[in-house]
Amino acid sequence: MPKIYEMPPHLADLIAAGEVVERPASVVKELAENSLDAGARSITVEIRSGGMELIRVTDDGCGIAREDVETAFLRHATSKLRTQRDLEAIGTLGFRGEALAAIASVSRVELLTRERDSDEGTRLTLEAGVKRDLSPVGAPPGTTMIVRDLFFNTPARQKFMKNDRAEGSAVTTAVVRLALSHPEVSVRYIKDGKEEYHTPGDGRLQSAAYCTLGREFARGLLPAENSAGGISVSGYVSTPGAARGNRSWQFFFINGRFIKSKLLQAAVEQAYRNSLFTGRFPVCLINVGMSAAAVDVNVHPTKLEVRFADERAVFDAVYWAVRGALEREDGPKELEISRSTLSVTHGGEAEKLPGHQLFAPEKKPRESAPGGDGFFRRVTAETYRTSYGERTGFKTSVRPASPPAGDRTFRSFDGGIQTAMPLPDPSPVSAARESAPASDGAGKSADPAPRRDWRYVGEALSTYIIVERGESLILIDKHAAHERMIFDRLKGRKGDDASQLLVAPVICALGPEDMETLLENRETLLELGFELDDFGGSVALRRVPIDMDLSDPEGMLEEIAGKLRIGGRRDVEAMRDGVLHTVACKAAIKAGRRSEPEELTGLIEKVLSGEVKYCPHGRPVSVELTKYQLDRSFKRA
Repeated sequence: MPKIYEMPPHLADLIAAGEVVERPASVVKELAENSLDAGARSITVEIRSGGMELIRVTDDGCGIAREDVETAFLRHATSKLRTQRDLEAIGTLGFRGEALAAIASVSRVELLTRERDSDEGTRLTLEAGVKRDLSPVGAPPGTTMIVRDLFFNTPARQKFMKNDRAEGSAVTTAVVRLALSHPEVSVRYIKDGKEEYHTPGDGRLQSAAYCTLGREFARGLLPAENSAGGISVSGYVSTPGAARGNRSWQFFFINGRFIKSKLLQAAVEQAYRNSLFTGRFPVCLINVGMSAAAVDVNVHPTKLEVRFADERAVFDAVYWAVRGALEREDGPKELEISRSTLSVTHGGEAEKLPGHQLFAPEKKPRESAPGGDGFFRRVTAETYRTSYGERTGFKTSVRPASPPAGDRTFRSFDGGIQTAMPLPDPSPVSAARESAPASDGAGKSADPAPRRDWRYVGEALSTYIIVERGESLILIDKHAAHERMIFDRLKGRKGDDASQLLVAPVICALGPEDMETLLENRETLLELGFELDDFGGSVALRRVPIDMDLSDPEGMLEEIAGKLRIGGRRDVEAMRDGVLHTVACKAAIKAGRRSEPEELTGLIEKVLSGEVKYCPHGRPVSVELTKYQLDRSFKRA
């Protein structure tokens, strides 16, 4: 066995730093949390080059005494814990005493600080954790931490950093979380010399959301409140119609600490159960207040994960807060709902939350929502007409799933607009009538339609096409088959043939992480038919693939951003396929919508010819049921 040595202190510090300082955003998070613990009412975060060149965090907190300045940069030095009992109820954001030591060991640090009752401040400079200078200096009350040249002495870490845009996006996300977790603190964010955000610090969560997430986001929120068993829940949630394409707009806080929690995700999404379409996720800003002894935040070095002493109580408190907000919602006086909005998408790769049915919330006596339990069931065109139009008296304006009798225009599966003949009756008599040659006015037969070796029987559950061919019945998943056709068509198109220029750009308000991901991959998206630009905190969509459904461009871009983030760890071709999967799934005819037989002809031909066998995700698009199998089922064979 190789001989065992004790690692040099400097090497041990570099390894320990890797647990706390993963990227510039980690530095901003740790320094900002120290500012909050110091009682700051105003915090300014400034970065350059994604934070790799410069990070400056300035606060107006209590400052650091001169005799404690050097001690603050020692490992496991903290002012927040004294005894073992303090670990049982941690009430501060930082407490490990590792952050400053870890940051200093991999960068060049300058500290300026002054206590409020002190006549002069203190300046300390360090390089790679080694003190270079300590001297008195004039400084305002509070603390300024300047971090330069992050990872300059650890090239192995530096080479794994992403480009400045991506790292800056991560810092932006960290600042947004900071501002939302403490709306009583004014947060100013400067990126490459430009002020991005400046919250008023008035204590109103809606004000912080307005400044960081945008006006439209803040205006569409419903207040959510609940208090039970020593647990208080406050915040905002979105209406079901304002749901997004991923979970990047979900923010959870415990006692002012941003966390990631599958438990709270499940509580929120179960409250929306039967109110959202597949692949849509609610927006929420949820702050849970509880005793510090009832939650363990000492689970992970980044402090993003926590454990609860009573998970059921926390789940119920959040669930009923969100459910109450939805029940109190005043419905719109007039609803304009597009056909695509009323469709339920199947076959996509929407993320499924593990443990979604983790708990069944206890029934509590409460006032029912309009329409009773039906208020929360899955929305369809008929549900809107029945539940909203007739029960609540709201005026509805719903596009029917099928064209009205006087309008026989529809979009066929080959992408063109056609005018349909009257619907054929899928009965054997009608089928025989259809197969007979048509005649003109003189009694002569016109050119007969091409004979087929199959017969359209009907459509089951508005999802599966039933076709008779020979001695078999074939069931076709229309959404999966059409999705594959569109996917293959998109893959085969290149350059201008793959996209269409919009008459006017579509402005999409996205989260900072999604927006930066899309802008970072702008060239790849352009090859796939998307042309987009930065539009002052939003994205301007100027060109889209020909087959793209523009009924929900924001949801489309959010899903694409999620695919691009996953694809960043795979090869480029797989990443492109992921984007095309999303476009094809959104553009394909939806399961659950009744289709006209004329629409299905081209689709049936593609499947029966063997050209379309699997959907883009690898699932089969058709199933064959032979006459022999049917006979055996009925004991006829």
